[in-house]
Amino acid sequence: MLLALDSSAGTGAALLADDGTLLAERIETDTLRHAEVVGELIAGVLADAGATAADVTAVAVGVGPGPFTGLRVGMAAARAFALAAGVPVEGIVSHDALALSGSASPTAASSPPPGGAAHRIVVTDARRRERYWSRYSGLDASGLPVRTAGPSLAKPDEVPRDAPRLEDGVVSPGAIGILAVRRRAAGLPAAPLDPLYLRSPDVTLSAPKRVAW
Repeated sequence: MLLALDSSAGTGAALLADDGTLLAERIETDTLRHAEVVGELIAGVLADAGATAADVTAVAVGVGPGPFTGLRVGMAAARAFALAAGVPVEGIVSHDALALSGSASPTAASSPPPGGAAHRIVVTDARRRERYWSRYSGLDASGLPVRTAGPSLAKPDEVPRDAPRLEDGVVSPGAIGILAVRRRAAGLPAAPLDPLYLRSPDVTLSAPKRVAW
């Protein structure tokens, strides 16, 4: 079984069978309770599927784009679970999951990709009056979203408008898991856990002061 997590906006957990069939999914949309709910969501999807942590053979987690605090909670939980269970963990771009859900509303990794999936621009809230955005040109033969630009950070009026926009969607952890299964089926290597903050840290080191002796 595959455990999938995402905390790029709200917080979500899902459990999928090895073939990518979605067994259980829980989502908390509150963007201020990542740390409080992530453990409960993991325990909840395991219980919903009648499974235990020992049944999990891999972990996938959304790596954003998203705010620093939210992303690090989900990614830390994914790392900790994978380390404790002795299973591999990989990162999935959260916008890719939104693009997949918007294209196919999939429930299983074996679902065939829709023919001629439309071009779209995925847009999510980056706070500070900014937006994250990515451009997609549909799905490839493996059912994976084809990202042609982004993820990027921009002011709202700077986000491209030359394609239909999918805005502020809730990231489905089930879609995160389906992408991981489809990537594996396509023979792609596990993607690293590189968080997409897309913004410089708030805290920077001050310049050293010269002291006269």
